[in-house]
Amino acid sequence: MEEKILHTENGDIYYWVGGSKNIDTKCIVFVHGMTADQSMFEKQVDHFSNEFKIITLDLPLHGKSCHYKDFTFSNIVEVLKNILALENVSKVILVGQSLGGYVCQEFGIRYPKKVKGFVGIDTTPFGHYYYSKWEKFILSKIGLLSSMFPYKTLINSISKGATRTDYAFDNMYSAVSKLSKDEIINIMNLAYKELLKRTETVHFNFPVLLVMGEKDNTGNVKKYNSKWSTQNGYQLVVISDAAHNSNVDNYNEFNNVLADFLSQL
Repeated sequence: MEEKILHTENGDIYYWVGGSKNIDTKCIVFVHGMTADQSMFEKQVDHFSNEFKIITLDLPLHGKSCHYKDFTFSNIVEVLKNILALENVSKVILVGQSLGGYVCQEFGIRYPKKVKGFVGIDTTPFGHYYYSKWEKFILSKIGLLSSMFPYKTLINSISKGATRTDYAFDNMYSAVSKLSKDEIINIMNLAYKELLKRTETVHFNFPVLLVMGEKDNTGNVKKYNSKWSTQNGYQLVVISDAAHNSNVDNYNEFNNVLADFLSQL
């Protein structure tokens, strides 16, 4: 994967491009979750690089893109759109984990003709229909609640809560421990504020696959995905023996599920 930098007025965004160089090759963009970085998709990059063009990025406020101002889903979508233009990609397959799934949904709303398909990994849907008043209140206070933990306890809790395997834990811990406590809380506050802005429910006309870990106990992800799948008729696949970072915990099973979805596009 070749590291590149997109310079924006709000800060530099680091992204990586690799995989097949065939002009007709389909392109997958992998978008990581909250307080993680692009490394959470290294097993997917290895698996799919022979057949697909691959783009990963460190989202604003994360990883190498941590020095960024004005974090909004709208701004991130424009960043992604500009990356695709620079890399001559007209249509993309979006794969987003948790926060990355929110970014992918926002992109799908704004630029549906540019999306060939969307895979949401342990993420949740836009729209207040899916969330109770109490759940919306808790989402708005996650940053505040997390700020009560000592730094070491917080990063350990985030890493343990999202994973089951040593490999996945080490991957998550490596990413989140590069952020300060203030940076982590800021990400949480801004991300959930952006999520709650999207009050309306959304249905996508391009193919959608929902994936969640069998052991994902983060919030009510399981409940939201079941309701999301039923409401829209999207396929929902459960990854065995995996938690919130299911593509990292059980990457072999996830890769097989993703490969099956991609073969239908």
